[in-house]
Amino acid sequence: MKVIIIEDEKPAVEKLEMMLKEYDPEIEVLAKFGSVIQTVDWIKNSAEEADLFFMDILLTDGQSFDIFEQVEINKPVIFITAYNEYAIKAFKVNSIDYLLKPLNYEDLYKSLEKIKVLRENLPANKERIRYEELSRALMNMNRSYKNRFMVKVGEHIRSVKTENISLFYADGRTVYLITQKQHKYIVDYTLEDLVKTLDPDMFFRVNRTYIVNINAIQDVVVYSNSRLLIELNFDFENEIIVSRDRVAQLKTWFEGA
Repeated sequence: MKVIIIEDEKPAVEKLEMMLKEYDPEIEVLAKFGSVIQTVDWIKNSAEEADLFFMDILLTDGQSFDIFEQVEINKPVIFITAYNEYAIKAFKVNSIDYLLKPLNYEDLYKSLEKIKVLRENLPANKERIRYEELSRALMNMNRSYKNRFMVKVGEHIRSVKTENISLFYADGRTVYLITQKQHKYIVDYTLEDLVKTLDPDMFFRVNRTYIVNINAIQDVVVYSNSRLLIELNFDFENEIIVSRDRVAQLKTWFEGA
């Protein structure tokens, strides 16, 4: 594996190099840069040579995020920094991992092992793994899904376990959840927000209005124009029709891995 280290502190570079060699003596450090401008110049000409980038956040002439504004990086990036407040921003540029200084070997080892596992399990007929696939797969591995929702009942606040929710649906700008016991509560989320926080193995957004729990589905019936009708295992006043563009996705989801 060929790596690039973007770090402006020499002791930190030396420590990382030592740990990389301990992990795998075959790892090759192609180049080391301490500034945004040096990194950008190299990526413009030689980015395809690298398999993995290590980046500190603060460099001599700015932040490493400035690099992403100037060039496209289609390789995995692991951030190593002393500042935990940049984590959210780091994952917005699709980083693979975010490690805090002082770096320890155990954290680095776990990051590199995750990348190795993903490389081994992605399709073998691809000579070079696309960064987007690697990043997406790793995020799915690391992602923790919402396991409960807070709801208000009059002057009271209750907690509802996600596994006990059968359905989410939107009525105008208001979004409701319905539990297995058919209790209905308003939730302070949009359906777009919910899709990002719910386990996709359990929940599926069938159209612009409904997200269903697979355990709440009693039957799926072929409907007009090749669409599908969802029948729930409890009485619900509205028909739930799968959007035509989501029929294939629902069949794959319903079948499972």
